[in-house]
This record gives sequence, C-alpha cells and structure tokens, in this order.
Amino acid sequence: MRFIPLVMLGAVVACAPSNGTKSTNPIDQLIDPVNPATFVVEATIHSLQSAILEKHLTCGQAVSAYLQRIDTYDKPKNLNAITVINENALARADEIDAALSRGEYPGPLFCAPILVKDNFDTHDLPTTGGSIALKDHLPKDDAFMVRKARDAGAIVIAKTNMAEWAFSPRQTVSSSYGVTANAYALDHVPAGSSGGTASGVAASFGVAGLGSDTGNSIRGPASHLALFGIRSTIGLTSRDGVIPLAFDRDIAGPLTRTVEDGARIFNVIAGYDPNDPYTADGIASKESDYLAFLNTDGLKGARIGVLRALSAVETADAEVMTVYEQAIVDLKRAGATIIDPFEIPTLQAHLTNDDSYFCARFRYDMAEYLKERGADTPIHDVIEVLESDQYTKDDPLVKGGLEFFRDFPADVHPADWEESCPDFFHHPGRQSYRNDVVVAMDAMNVDAIIYPSWNNPPAAIDKGNEDYAGDNSQLVAPATGLPAVTVPMGYTYDNLPAGLQILGRPYSEGNLIKFAYAYEQATKHRHPPEGFPPMAQLKESVEDPSSPEQQ
Repeated sequence: MRFIPLVMLGAVVACAPSNGTKSTNPIDQLIDPVNPATFVVEATIHSLQSAILEKHLTCGQAVSAYLQRIDTYDKPKNLNAITVINENALARADEIDAALSRGEYPGPLFCAPILVKDNFDTHDLPTTGGSIALKDHLPKDDAFMVRKARDAGAIVIAKTNMAEWAFSPRQTVSSSYGVTANAYALDHVPAGSSGGTASGVAASFGVAGLGSDTGNSIRGPASHLALFGIRSTIGLTSRDGVIPLAFDRDIAGPLTRTVEDGARIFNVIAGYDPNDPYTADGIASKESDYLAFLNTDGLKGARIGVLRALSAVETADAEVMTVYEQAIVDLKRAGATIIDPFEIPTLQAHLTNDDSYFCARFRYDMAEYLKERGADTPIHDVIEVLESDQYTKDDPLVKGGLEFFRDFPADVHPADWEESCPDFFHHPGRQSYRNDVVVAMDAMNVDAIIYPSWNNPPAAIDKGNEDYAGDNSQLVAPATGLPAVTVPMGYTYDNLPAGLQILGRPYSEGNLIKFAYAYEQATKHRHPPEGFPPMAQLKESVEDPSSPEQQ
C-alpha cells in the first residue's frame, strides 16, 4: 500500500501525528466517539472516511463492525452472501490507522471495506468462480480492479458467492458455497450472478462491492437489492484477472448503496490496462473525475427516451409497471424532458437475430485464463469438470451449459472458427446494433434511454429457475457494448426492490452517473433491509475472523 503525505490534501490538522508524549493507540485519540456497530449500517465511503479523519472512530473499529455483522447475520440468517473472510483485514485497517496517525494519506478509497465477487482474482483469498472444481484455487496475484482498489486504500474484507461460472442471471447458486438469498426477502432470489455481492452490500457487510456483468449480473442484482450498479462501455474498464464467461461481453464494476460511492470507486477502477486489449479503445475516453458529475440538478434539460418496446409486454408485472410509471413522472419533475415512446427502428431485428450476437467462447476464454494461472491450477480445461468426480452439484442448468460449451474448441480463437465469431470491435452484427441505437438517439436528440432493469419482481428462491421472467438487462447493453446503470426506483409487494435502467452513448458514463444521482436525490427510494438492523454494540474483539470459510 502506497501512502501519500496528507499535507498534499490539506488535511494535516485532522490527522496530526502523536507528539510522542501521548498514547499512539488511535482509539485513545478519538474525539466524541461514535458507536461503530450502528455507524457502519448504510455508511458511505465519504461518511466513513470523514468520521475517521474527524477522530470519531478508527478504521480498525469500522472493519471490526463489518466483520461482526457478517458473523452475526450471514450464516445465522441463511443469507449466505459471504464465501470467505479476509483474515488480514484488521491488520490492513491497523496499517491505515497508523499511516493516518503519521499524517499520511492512504488513498481515495482509504478504509473502504469492500466485498469482492468470487470470480475476481485475489492473491490472498480463494477464487472459485462458483465451482467446487476451483475450491482451493489461490491466484498468484490480484485482478486489475482489485489491485487498483487496494492501491487506493480499500480493504478487501471478504469474497462473495456467485452463480456457478456466472451462468445464471436468475439466481446465485454455486457448488463451492451454496445458495445466496435476497437480503430484503430471504425467500426470494437476489438474481445472478453477482447476488452475493449485492446481498452483502445491501445488508451492510461492507461499504461497497465489486461484481461482474456479462448480460445482467451487476444491473440485475442491483435492481433486486435496491443498489446502484454500473455496466461500463466495453473498452473503458479492464477484465484482467476476472474469471471469464464471454470475454467479448464481460464487464466488471461496482455495486454500491449510493450513486456517489459508485462514482468514487469508478474513478479508481476505470482506465487502460495493458493486460486487457479492449481498453486500448477507451484510453482517451475516461473522465478525469466522475464525482464532478454529481449534480442534484443533473436532470434539468436532459432528454430521456422511454424505450416502451422492452416494458410494454404481456408478461410484465403490474406493480413493477406502476413503480416504473412513477419513475417517469419523477424524472420529469426533476427537470427532464421525456421522449415517450423512444423507438429504435431495427430493435426487433437485432433482438431476434439467430445467435443474439452471443459467441459461445466460454471454453476458449477459460483455457486462456487457466493457462495464465500456471501448471498448479486445479484444472486446465473447464470441461474437465464434467469428466471428473469434482463436479458434485446436481444442477442441470450448469451441467447443460458445460455440455453446450464442450462442443466448441478450447485452443482456437473464436474469430478463427469455421463459423467465425469475431471480437466485439470487429463483429458486424454487434457494431450495427450499437450504431442503430446511437443513430436513433441522435435522430430524437436523446441523452439517455430508460426501461425497467426487470419487468418482474424477484422470484421465489425455491422457484428461481421456473419463475425467471422480466430480465431486460440482457437485451441492449451487452450486445451493443453501450454503458448502462441501474438505480433504485422503489419497491413492489411491500419489500421487493425494483430498479430503473439508464443506457447511454459510448463512454457517456459521466452523464449516466449525473442522471442517476439527480434521480436518486430527488426520490430517495433506498432503505436498508429490515432483517439486518444495527447491532447494539461492538464487541471488544473479533473472534477468529477467518473462521467462517462459510461453507
């Protein structure tokens, strides 16, 4: 961890070092202490850092509070969001407290305890991709985003459960760690595949989290858990060190309780990575500061298109549609000009193309990922899972998926297959789709497009596959590579969250953050799940923080 002198940020007074005659214990130096056990619930990165700088609590106390919330609630409540605890989290917190006491600044995400999805490489914690076949897989280094977050002072407090191999947008079930529930309704799904991160963040097991999204897996769980989630433009963010599903569609990014926290993390994790060739396209497109787009008046003058083609369907749930219609009213009240309906003339042709512009490259991408991890990797071809006794979970969808991908080569790039499957930037169909969306936006002078992230509420957990319905996230952003965010738009059936999706032009993440923030501040929909209240007080110590390897 690299420390920068606080004087560079004008914060020396707030964190002046001890003069040597007083205790160097940060707790002994606290002024008007707060109760960490209550403070961390729904805390933001800014509120947490401000409390530390103002000496109301220490980083160590904050991390202890999150660890104890995990220990108190995750397994006992059968949420099962967490796979493994970082036993070094408290030590990292102590390092940050010590740096601050010396007048040093540990980075823009200092003491932000984050939850990391189980497909991000972490050098100090197992990375299984949701499969028992990789249960003991310890990567040699961190994924790009994890490294950037840690370098900025964030603390990886735990890893989170995911849908096995990220196959399922429906639910979060893995053979390595089991079933994750929805923090708002434990008998409902959190969607997939980043359901563990989403439920963990919603329950305040960390201040924020990282997930991945091939078709739905950030925006869907964000919708189901009343969170902000961002799927960035293909080319703006690196996927290096993230177990792939389809490299030409995969995106990784933050899941947060507020738009502001999403922008803070996005500032750190977006940008060029030489280990991800796609990011060469976005070198000149990253904004210098996404926080600059946080404007409560950000919707004034914005032209927002309502893509009715995705929501005006017979299967849409009436309560979700009621919430969605209110969201349109709220956008207008916040100053937006509503273009309703907004139409993409070629939309149905793109949605009904023979292959949905999806390349079945999972086996190839996994072979490349495993090759980079070296000879000690438990498997070298993901199809080995079908051919050994390591595959022990009776999940017909996962098994069927692996059997489907078995028919495609592991050692030939998809562009060189007999039926060529070119990478995104060279794919005629996907580039045509992307262009058609942008042309339609230009023709109607629209700044962004909206639709419900899901037309239906979260399914019952015992019917997660059978009752899967309403997922709109798969339909536009993944194929086009365009950026989209989900922001809370209210609740249905008393306590089931629903999300509004906002999609924009290439590299318009700043505007999407601006629109989402203005809408969030105008509506204030988010409230914490009732089943995970503040704890009465913080215990003096965390007993064996590595103990819940949360089987």
